Amino acid sequence: MNTETKIEIQNLTMAYGSYLVMRDINAAVKRGSVSVIMGNSGSGKSTLLRHMIGLQRPTNGDVLYDGKSFWGMDDQARRVQLQKYGVLFQSGALWSSMTLAENVALPLVEYTDWSATDREDIVHLKLALVGLSGFEDYYPAEISGGMRKRAGLARAMALDPEILFFDEPSAGLDPITSRNLDQLILELRDSLGATVVVVSHELASIFMIADDSIFLDADTKTMRAQGHPKALLKHSTDAKLRRFLTRGES
Repeated sequence: MNTETKIEIQNLTMAYGSYLVMRDINAAVKRGSVSVIMGNSGSGKSTLLRHMIGLQRPTNGDVLYDGKSFWGMDDQARRVQLQKYGVLFQSGALWSSMTLAENVALPLVEYTDWSATDREDIVHLKLALVGLSGFEDYYPAEISGGMRKRAGLARAMALDPEILFFDEPSAGLDPITSRNLDQLILELRDSLGATVVVVSHELASIFMIADDSIFLDADTKTMRAQGHPKALLKHSTDAKLRRFLTRGES
């Protein structure tokens, strides 16, 4: 395996029963990079993410982390691997009945035997990293959508993961809040040294944060291209890809 490769997707076919979503996806994600999974609605972007984080088993193929098959691991090894991930779902997926501090503490309670004092220190640090210091006792309903996304990001970082996964982080946010969140993602990548995988169809975000990109096409049910989005726009002759990169979703 190339030592620069953190994640390798091999011959991956995704389906819901008899309905084929995507077939024969082959792609690699470099260590310490921001890779964007992009495409129009219905192209299987979030479904691919679900396969990568273990929420859905592929119909065929595999996902490798540091050269090791995720779906070939036994249950205990897979559980250890899952602790290396941090995931920010599209909605933020915060528990409405818990404060921000309690939400961020959940992975620490589940996966560590740290003391309550140590957990509290980590929670304060993670919320401070995303600009939410002082909001520990707020409930999700008491803060804005952008703040909920940042709180979800703080929870995703709770265990200092090697890999951060984001599902449409800019969805529902105004342009300024979206740009600030993109900048935060880059800052965290640089400070934590994490590998970042982002599902997005937002052109501004894609061009701002992506070191690399994977383009999925719903019509052909294939991955049509991989590369830096600016390089793809400059050099690709694929009309569908060019339409996506110049006008977004139609």
